[in-house]
Amino acid sequence: MNKPLRRIAIFCGLLVLALLLRDNWLQYVKSDSLKDDPKNRRVTIARYSTPRGDIIVDGDPITGSTTTSTSGLNDLKYKRTYKNGPMWAPVTGYASQAFGANQLESIEDGILTGTDDRLFFRNTLDMITGKEKAGGNVVTTLNSAAQKAAYNGLKSQGGKGAVAALDPSTGKILALASYPSYDPSSFAGNSTSTDSKNWTALQKKNNKSDPMLNRALRETYPPGSTFKVVTAAAALENGLYNSADENTNSPLPYIMKGTTTELKNEGNIPCKNAPMRVALKVSCNTVFGKIGSDLGNDKMLAEAKKFGFDSEQFTPVRSSASVFSDNMNSSQTALSSIGQYNTAATPLQMAMVASAVANNGKLMKPYMVDKLQSSNVDTISQTDPQELSQPLSPKNAQILQSMMETVVKDGTGQKAQIGGGVTVGGKTGTAQHGVENSENPYAWFISYARLSDGSSPVAVAVVIEDDNANRDDISGGGLAAPIAKSVMEAVINSKK
Repeated sequence: MNKPLRRIAIFCGLLVLALLLRDNWLQYVKSDSLKDDPKNRRVTIARYSTPRGDIIVDGDPITGSTTTSTSGLNDLKYKRTYKNGPMWAPVTGYASQAFGANQLESIEDGILTGTDDRLFFRNTLDMITGKEKAGGNVVTTLNSAAQKAAYNGLKSQGGKGAVAALDPSTGKILALASYPSYDPSSFAGNSTSTDSKNWTALQKKNNKSDPMLNRALRETYPPGSTFKVVTAAAALENGLYNSADENTNSPLPYIMKGTTTELKNEGNIPCKNAPMRVALKVSCNTVFGKIGSDLGNDKMLAEAKKFGFDSEQFTPVRSSASVFSDNMNSSQTALSSIGQYNTAATPLQMAMVASAVANNGKLMKPYMVDKLQSSNVDTISQTDPQELSQPLSPKNAQILQSMMETVVKDGTGQKAQIGGGVTVGGKTGTAQHGVENSENPYAWFISYARLSDGSSPVAVAVVIEDDNANRDDISGGGLAAPIAKSVMEAVINSKK
């Protein structure tokens, strides 16, 4: 080969090498950033070129897809639809052509759009057979009857609030309701005249009720007297008291240690040296405040953490961490032990507390996705129940069960009674709200139902915040307990 040809060959070889290097750089090094680039319209077009898979409850889809007009600037073929959108929004989240996705719609997007690597074999078969690629399904643990009871109960109440319900033996989430809510269908497209307008109207700055807030998972409230269940568990687990019926060392009045401030009870109730059973039944602040102070911050914090406090939960949708603080003095610990000071909890967290007590002291990890399916409903992933912690020994859990059942049988939680061989354990709470309790308090109720065979199919937490209610009418037993009862009944009846 003469010299000029050799130079041309070398030059062409270098060009080919540069092309290969550039091609590999784009395909492997830059592929993710190019794919996620907001200017890359092809990814968005591909995402909405086929119907999404569905989110399933009790065997039926609560989502769907519909074709959209592809005239003008809209080149996205399908958009999401929702059945009973406001009721299910805390579970599904939203999927919008204009505003993206959140919650299950986002977390399981790969399954729902059919792009998840676990669907490679299914997609390959479909390509060979000429079948159009389709998304898979997300099968939830939710119970439709329980969800309906929870949402309708909150809606009838008319204020703000949330409900979380669990299967204590597995951790399956059976209901997750938040009110007020929103319809994800109202902004599922990308129309500036409707979808954008609806989205804007739902934002907190434009709607003070904040309907897009998932109050069951993302809002933390002072749990009030429902936290006394955790304090009672700490007393039993640390051997401060060994039964529900022995007298406690609880003076009346009780002056908090290190202060001249009296911790008061609500009304003239029998709290002096009251046994924990009586103290929980009538909700004695003095008894449980002093228990927390006697145990100290470290032991109370350790027990709260066993119930899940101070940790985010992933269901897989993230739930905000509930709070029980460290480095508190004696009086702060006393107030925190009755669910005040800066103690705060999500409804899911308080459902976890009731669930652990009902499950003989074992707390199961909460989850809402039972399994993931391919487009031909083959199971590609199954969630197995997982133990999260053991806040109580079985013996102490049974003692606490008997105390919570007394609350419903003879105490402040009587409106949660079901009957027909079903035993209900519960705890009411009315938590202070605002500076010096200047605003309407929050009404709480946590509970579980136990059947005649000893099993506990459901544990529930309900919180109500009603700015318009008569302050004297606000109580956990009056506002929240009836909703918890209807959710428990729905679960029990669905198993018959």
